Amino acid sequence: MKNMVIAAGFAAATSMGATAAQADCGEVSITQMDWASAAVVTAVSKFLMEQGYGCTVQVVPSSTVPALTSLAETGEPDILTEVWANSTPSYEPLLAEGKLVELGNVLSDGGVEAWWIPAYLAESNPELTTWAGIMANPSAVGGRFHDCPSGWACDIINNNNLKALDIEGSGLERFQHGSGETLQTSIAAAYDEKAPWFGYYWAPTAVLGKYPMVKVEVAAYDADAHACNGDVDCADPKVSAYPASKVVTAASKAFVEREPDAAALMANVSFTNAQMGEVLAWRLDKNASYDEAAVYFLSNNKETWAGWLNEDATAKLSALLK
Repeated sequence: MKNMVIAAGFAAATSMGATAAQADCGEVSITQMDWASAAVVTAVSKFLMEQGYGCTVQVVPSSTVPALTSLAETGEPDILTEVWANSTPSYEPLLAEGKLVELGNVLSDGGVEAWWIPAYLAESNPELTTWAGIMANPSAVGGRFHDCPSGWACDIINNNNLKALDIEGSGLERFQHGSGETLQTSIAAAYDEKAPWFGYYWAPTAVLGKYPMVKVEVAAYDADAHACNGDVDCADPKVSAYPASKVVTAASKAFVEREPDAAALMANVSFTNAQMGEVLAWRLDKNASYDEAAVYFLSNNKETWAGWLNEDATAKLSALLK
């Protein structure tokens, strides 16, 4: 009932905001990356730009590599809401060329990427917390490495790491999921059955908050190796752990120049891992949509997002801030 009341109030405020919003911002294209935290960022940002800044926002479903390629070649989409910069080799060159502008850290305390097994598996088979232990008994983790979807930066990095580790013929198969949702579901299903599971995942996510996982030790982070592993044409892959991740919102230079107020808003949009984890866990438990998750965040974190707005936007969204 509480959530229904919040949603109803949010819908009313949206209607009022749409009436009050003036055409002081034009058309804006924004990515909806195909993982949960990025989709929440997009839903929250879209609402604030439309209702606070008068923008007409087009959501563009995408993932990291295609979005950056499109921006480099066409200048669109305008905004990339959650780029894991350390895992994206093309990111820094686009900044250097001036095609891309880094707006801010959308995850203020960074992100975590790693290879994991469930905590119950680590407790019963502690040797599986190392790569050597897994290779000694691949069937103990189900004979499968659960990997991220094609088009994600981690797709290329994980594949090169697995090449460097020479898994062909080892008894371990790389299984690439078709979406972030099916990768998430595979962890939940393993937990339900206390079954073997081994693969890639990241934080902040509802999954790692709800289902305790343990990192598998593969190798120390090596900057040069990691950089090469991020290149689909890496000639000599070497094993490297992921670094602590810088997670940013970036935009095209043309957008920043065309819509400086909306760009300033997007530079302020930032979530702690704890905030995002709470929203994602709520969405998972409620089987909610991303728009409903945005409602939940905006309704329960007014003191956070109020500080992102300029004076005019604050006035337009005053009904939600009461």
